[in-house]
This record gives sequence, C-alpha cells and structure tokens, in this order.
Amino acid sequence: MKAYLLLGFFLIFSFIKINAQTDNVTLKFKTSAICEMCKETIERKLAYTKGIKSADLDLESKEKVITITYNSKKTNPETIKKTISELGYKADDVLANAKSYEKLPDCCKSGSKCD
Repeated sequence: MKAYLLLGFFLIFSFIKINAQTDNVTLKFKTSAICEMCKETIERKLAYTKGIKSADLDLESKEKVITITYNSKKTNPETIKKTISELGYKADDVLANAKSYEKLPDCCKSGSKCD
C-alpha cells in the first residue's frame, strides 16, 4: 500500500514538473544590430534578464532577427523589447532609446562602416 502511495505522489510531482516547463515561449523579431559587438551586448544583457532562457541574434540574416526563449510567467515581449531599446537598439516597432544610442560605439550605429 505504501508503495502505491509513493508511486502516486511521484507521478503527481512528475506532471507538475512537466507543466512548469510549458511556460516557455519563443519570440522572433528584427533589431537594428549591425556587428558582433551589438550581438554580444544584446545577448549578454538578455542572459541576465529575469525570465529569459536564451537569446540568439542572427547577424547573417538580412533583417538581423533575434530569437528569444522566455518564461511567459516572468516576462513578456514588451518588456524584452524595452530592454533592448534601453541598450540603444531598435527592437521591431520599439525605437532605440536616443541617449543609449548616442553612447553606442560608432560601429554599432546605422550608417557605420560595418553596416
């Protein structure tokens, strides 16, 4: 009887753990990133942002798409885009923060030699 009870608890907690993993969402959007320095800056900041599981900026694509996996219970697309904007980069429809953009290295600004 104890074995069945233990097995029942084990199964219940296993299902709870599986359900907790389904809160992850993958989001893709365009950025104004240009070079490897941009990529490193954005990915590093997002790595330490609450709720972000992973971030990968594809500089090879024409549109500079970033793919982000995040926990939907801890953050949302608007917050993620605002975080990128505060770094000085455009994030889809959210414009770059002007003060942060001015502080970017020249290679990270539109119209630079890297562009």
